Amino acid sequence: MKTMAALTSENLRHLGSLLRLSRNPAATVYDSLGGDFFLSPAPGWLNLGLWEGQGDTAEAENAVRRLVTTLAEGLPTNADIIDVANGLGAQDLVIREALRPRSLVALNITESQLLNGLARLIEARALPVAGDATRLPLASESADGMISVEAAFHFSSRHDFFAEARRVLRPGGVLVMSDVSAERGARTAPEAIAGLSNLRAWGIRRRSLMSAAAIESSLETAGFTSVEIHDVSGRVFSPAIRFFRERLRGTTDAPFLYRRGSGLLLRQWDLLARRGLMKYLLIRAEAPT
Repeated sequence: MKTMAALTSENLRHLGSLLRLSRNPAATVYDSLGGDFFLSPAPGWLNLGLWEGQGDTAEAENAVRRLVTTLAEGLPTNADIIDVANGLGAQDLVIREALRPRSLVALNITESQLLNGLARLIEARALPVAGDATRLPLASESADGMISVEAAFHFSSRHDFFAEARRVLRPGGVLVMSDVSAERGARTAPEAIAGLSNLRAWGIRRRSLMSAAAIESSLETAGFTSVEIHDVSGRVFSPAIRFFRERLRGTTDAPFLYRRGSGLLLRQWDLLARRGLMKYLLIRAEAPT
């Protein structure tokens, strides 16, 4: 029988951020989750997935891989690609397989994730770079494609990220990303509590909340053209929540506070998604030629 895990120093810093966000809240969150989060759909994966089923465990790894593959299909092959906020490196293996890039840069503001995923990055022949998505440490017009999976809501400014993406992409380059939008404000106490709880738990600042229309406008202001935004919420939230709930029922070796907190957050995700406060978006935009 496994013993229940004790809280780590990273967990405690994360819990402290519920009261006051750190200067780098995304790193605080993902340092806490570590390289083997107890609710991960598959080893090395943290995204919610793009599901064909109803959230069955057997579909989980296919779902998270499908999300990255679907986004990558919008990028050029045999080209210079940047993966912004690359997670634990599992998605870089999929990007390598899908695109056969000439070069692949894996950028992450959370250095612990780069270290935890180093073996995967080596296998994917991806260059790890520690950096901020809103101040990309990359030369202008140095890439043909850029991908960002389920991360932009963590960035301090999507406007700055889009401006930086536009700077780094060559003419005709492509940006693809998945993102979670905030479509309206809370109208009831449960909605307000759910929204604020998730902002704190995931280290997201309120100024990072944007609707799909605002995201599209920001991309166009940054100079992107041919902006395409697809709402795939039905293939993401409901099956992912069902999967995580089932995974949580069988988990006994994670810290008690994290198990109870995860159950609460899942109930809140369900409420926010069902009432249309948040949507899951697939986005593609082009740098003009």
